[in-house]
Amino acid sequence: QVQLVESGGGLVQAGGSLRLSCAASGRTFSSYAMGWFRQAPGKEREFVAGINWSGGSTGYADSVKGRFSISRDSAKNTMYLQMHSLKPEDTAVYYCAAGRGYRGSYYSYENEYNYWGQGTQVTVSS
Repeated sequence: QVQLVESGGGLVQAGGSLRLSCAASGRTFSSYAMGWFRQAPGKEREFVAGINWSGGSTGYADSVKGRFSISRDSAKNTMYLQMHSLKPEDTAVYYCAAGRGYRGSYYSYENEYNYWGQGTQVTVSS
């Protein structure tokens, strides 16, 4: 069992930056692929970024490529999402997720993830 707690959300002006954190419980953090998803009001949850168990593979949605960066620190059992050049359309609840497995690539589908956090709100004002 893995428990995930997101933090770092908030209100920021367009063009600003935020860093989200996802703290994971348990001693098996390094055996999980990790990912970020988001859900805007009235829309379905969508993939934002993923990182495999070793950190050697990362991937991003086209809408955030070049602006967002995902990373993980196994010593701290924490995953991060650094967000730059934020846009109003980035406004959403951001969820972190953990998926079992030692695949070489990141996971980008919801059904590949086994555990989810409660979400943190990111609001970007224009």
